Amino acid sequence: MMVRKRYLRNCLLMMLLFAVMITGCYSNSNTNGTSSNSNQAKSVKNNTIKEYKLVPNGAPELAGGPENKNRNTQPLTLEELRKKYRSNFHFSGPSTPPRVALTFDDAPDQLFTPRVLDVLKEYKVKATFFVVGNRAQKHPDIINRIVKEGHILGNHTYNHPNLAKVSNTVFQREVSDTQQTIKKLTGKTMRYLRPPYGNITEEQIKWLVSKNISIVNWNVDSLDWKGLNAEQVLANVMGDVTAGAIVLQHSAGGEGEDLSGTVQALPQIIKQLRNQGIELVTVPELLKKPAYK
Repeated sequence: MMVRKRYLRNCLLMMLLFAVMITGCYSNSNTNGTSSNSNQAKSVKNNTIKEYKLVPNGAPELAGGPENKNRNTQPLTLEELRKKYRSNFHFSGPSTPPRVALTFDDAPDQLFTPRVLDVLKEYKVKATFFVVGNRAQKHPDIINRIVKEGHILGNHTYNHPNLAKVSNTVFQREVSDTQQTIKKLTGKTMRYLRPPYGNITEEQIKWLVSKNISIVNWNVDSLDWKGLNAEQVLANVMGDVTAGAIVLQHSAGGEGEDLSGTVQALPQIIKQLRNQGIELVTVPELLKKPAYK
C-alpha cells in the first residue's frame, strides 16, 4: 500500500514538471516569433509598439513622406550659374593685362546711340553694344555705323523680355530672331548675349551653349537708367571699376529714360581709366575669344 502511494506521488510530480516545461516553450515562442499574416507591421522603441503602413512595394512607409513631396528644388542663383558655367557665363574678364570693357545696352536709337558713338570715335575707343532686335530692324543705319567704326555687336533679344519669365519657345525665338536680323544687316553671326535685366535660367544657358553663344553680364553697374547726372554716373563706374571689369551702361533706353548723364560722363570715364594705365577694349578682346562665329 505504501509503495503504491509513493508511485502515484512520483507520477503526479512528473506530470506537473512536464506541464511547466510545455508552458515555458509556448511563452518563448510567442515572445520571439512574428505573425506573417498581419496586414500591418510593428516597430518596437522604448518598450512601446508603433504600427505603420506598408507602401505598395512592401516596405514600411517613410515617416516624413515621399521625396517628391518634400524636395523643394530651388533654381540656381546667377552667381551659382556663373560658377557652374564659368566658360560660357561671364561677369568679368582676367585682371591681367589691365583692361576694361565698356558695354552699352538697348541700342540702337536715334537720340543717345549716335551721341555715344561720337564720344567713342573722338577718343578712339572700341566698345560692345548689346542690341535689341526690333530696334536694329528699325535703325539699320545705326547698326551699320556701329560695325563700321569697329565696335562689337551682341544679342540683347528681339523685344527685351525678362527671360526668366518666358517659355523656352519664346526665349529661343527672341534670340534667333535677333541673330537673323543682324545677320541680314551686317553678315555677322553674333557670339555673345546679354539677357535683359541680367536674368536667365539654367535651361536657357544650356541652349545657348549648344548654339555656341556665351552669356555676358557685368560686375560694374553705372545705374544710368535711373536718369542720373554725369557726376553720379562717373562715381558709380569709377567707384567699383578694377582691371578686368565689364562696365554696364546704356546707349538707348525705355520710354522717358534720360541717358544724358552717360553721354556726358563717358569722356571722364575714358580719361580716368587711361590715366590708371587701363586699356579700353571690347568684350571679345577682354575674354580673349573670337568676336563673331
